[in-house]
Amino acid sequence: MAKTLNLDNLIFNELYNTFYKYKRTDVSIIKRIGHRMKIEISKINGIDIAEIISENVLIGEVQDALDLMAECSFKGSYNIILHEKNILPGFFDLKTGIAGEILQKFSTYRVKLAIVGDFSNYPSKSLNDFIFESNKMGRINFVNSMEEAKTRLSK
Repeated sequence: MAKTLNLDNLIFNELYNTFYKYKRTDVSIIKRIGHRMKIEISKINGIDIAEIISENVLIGEVQDALDLMAECSFKGSYNIILHEKNILPGFFDLKTGIAGEILQKFSTYRVKLAIVGDFSNYPSKSLNDFIFESNKMGRINFVNSMEEAKTRLSK
């Protein structure tokens, strides 16, 4: 009998393989950031949404994003809510390229992301244009409230 594969299994397997292929041998996400964060899973309109709760910076480089996606996908969620304070401030300076590198991984692995924060603090026209275009596409969302994040990710 033929075995059927669903898209979620394929995405999970790819994230799992990427995580273990590139993870640092001396530390895992649990050792590096797991003790400083909590992942709460909510189901809205039948969609699992992972909210990352932490007072610390959790995402500072691409590997951190991959680790976080792997951890959330392991818990069954391909929709993640992250707070602005959990992301390295350099992320919001587009000249660094950090945002593009990290967000490309979310797109590649089809993980939806909502970043909750007050983005009016960043006067950069290019960042504001980037936020506008990202929000229009819907995979990466920059929002002002948890309610808006949950609404966007539950569509």
